[in-house]
Amino acid sequence: MFWDGKKGKLKSTRNAIGNLDGELKMFLFFFFFFFVYRKDEKEYALKQIEGTGISMSACREIALLRELKHPNVIALQKVFLSHSDRKVWLLFDYAEHDLWHIIKFHRASKANKKPMQLPRSMVKSLLYQILDGIHYLHANWVLHRDLKPANILVMGEGPERGRVKIADMGFARLFNSPLKPLADLDPVVVTFWYRAPELLLGARHYTKAIDIWAIGCIFAELLTSEPIFHCRQEDIKTSNPFHHDQLDRIFSVMGFPADKDWEDIRKMPEYPTLQKDFRRTTYANSSLIKYMEKHKVKPDSKVFLLLQKLLTMDPTKRITSEQALQDPYFQEDPLPTSDVFAGCQIPYPKREFLNEDEPEEKGDKNQQQQNQHQQQTAPQQQPQAAPQQPQPQQQNRGGTGAGLQHSQDSSLNQVPPNKKPRIGPSGANSGGPVMPSDYQHSSSRLSYQSNIQGSSQSQSTMGYSTSSQQSSQYHQSHQSHRY
Repeated sequence: MFWDGKKGKLKSTRNAIGNLDGELKMFLFFFFFFFVYRKDEKEYALKQIEGTGISMSACREIALLRELKHPNVIALQKVFLSHSDRKVWLLFDYAEHDLWHIIKFHRASKANKKPMQLPRSMVKSLLYQILDGIHYLHANWVLHRDLKPANILVMGEGPERGRVKIADMGFARLFNSPLKPLADLDPVVVTFWYRAPELLLGARHYTKAIDIWAIGCIFAELLTSEPIFHCRQEDIKTSNPFHHDQLDRIFSVMGFPADKDWEDIRKMPEYPTLQKDFRRTTYANSSLIKYMEKHKVKPDSKVFLLLQKLLTMDPTKRITSEQALQDPYFQEDPLPTSDVFAGCQIPYPKREFLNEDEPEEKGDKNQQQQNQHQQQTAPQQQPQAAPQQPQPQQQNRGGTGAGLQHSQDSSLNQVPPNKKPRIGPSGANSGGPVMPSDYQHSSSRLSYQSNIQGSSQSQSTMGYSTSSQQSSQYHQSHQSHRY
């Protein structure tokens, strides 16, 4: 199984943080540890923040997570500081699935020429819950700024079955805190596939519309099982936000924006570079309509019309999360549900972990067996299957669709080197249509807004400043997961 190369890591970790108020069973998955609390068998994930001490980004993430309370936003349970090595650990409830693996599972079926799209009802429920969580963040003056499938968790079997959790707040910012452009942070490898065009053109004063664009990218990926703006690119460590290949991919799908569609594009810092590197006529035959028609999404359908609003080039014309939640797409049958699996059997394999008592070689052998099993069974497992469908084998606990190649781009299926199991809180009931009691958009500000804006002490504690000095080691744990 996956191992970080540090022998005795599990034992040393247990000694460093104690028993977390109870006897624990420990497992390892990438850079996360998986715990089972032996008193009630509740599952947790423990994330180690890289580096020594607490960086500015770590302070920001911890402070936000301690304040944010919503069914679709990750909940922080506890924070631990190891006095022996000054390491910081964050404890979360454990989420079995994430969109990165779910989409990869369906993409693998395409590679085997037995395509199995995500059920449209599941796509609708996923999108609704993502929007609801982001609406809560935006209503509380928080930008996520790093939305992508790997950061969208889905709970497995349990009280919150099928509940979406938005995770990884390492790049999150308050609206009223100094908003430094992403390029001004320590240069790190961050995927450009979900970045809004205004960011790529060097916008200095961006808004919550950047999160909406990323949601549009995720929505399209759920519909097609492919990243809509995927382009081959080397790992980039630069302070220049302009990226030619990424913009070329966006224009190849969307077409070059007309002046009337985005009047303020001329004000973008990188507009002169855009004029020099691109010609409008090159993309004359490109449009979102043509792209989605290839994937059997009709241009007059409600699903396409909402996607078009989410992927509007001009950020001032882009739909808001509140408006999106009221879109006609969510008002037609089937209605979105709080259990995205809609009560059906979950076809996606569980993660595989290395028990602290198991040798590394055993984990590697299990991973090879899991890869073989995925090649044989992935295309036959259907999310919309009836409850009597045979249960997926319990020993199949690994990355979804592992070992399968995408027919067009094998790089899409590579497990990212720092892919981590994400986590989410337990709480609300799952299953059935989404009810106002589950998602109260009008009251989403709750107490968090007053806590953040009410005193300067709160902001000081949360570490918001103009300083760009952040731990590069910590940022490495937030690098984009490459497909």
